[in-house]
Amino acid sequence: MSGAPGYRAWGMDGVGTLLWTMLLVALSALPLAISLWALLDITRRPSWAWALSGRRQVVWLAAVLLGFLTVLGGLAVSGWYLWRVRPDIAAAEAGRIT
Repeated sequence: MSGAPGYRAWGMDGVGTLLWTMLLVALSALPLAISLWALLDITRRPSWAWALSGRRQVVWLAAVLLGFLTVLGGLAVSGWYLWRVRPDIAAAEAGRIT
């Protein structure tokens, strides 16, 4: 008998169990990957680009780090940074200041 009880009832032996486990691991790692992407992007941007955009690098760095404590909080903060704040910082870094 392979796997945990209940897997046989779903017809998940062998390859099915492996694929299901891989799917669960990928979905579980997604919030961590997005938060890590945001964290690395925040630290990569120069401080002068942050100053030109009117944002504070240390605040966003702390917010993403605190977001690691909760999955939904980290996903929300990191998503907001990547979607709304990052384009402003990248524009300032490229010299496009409005």
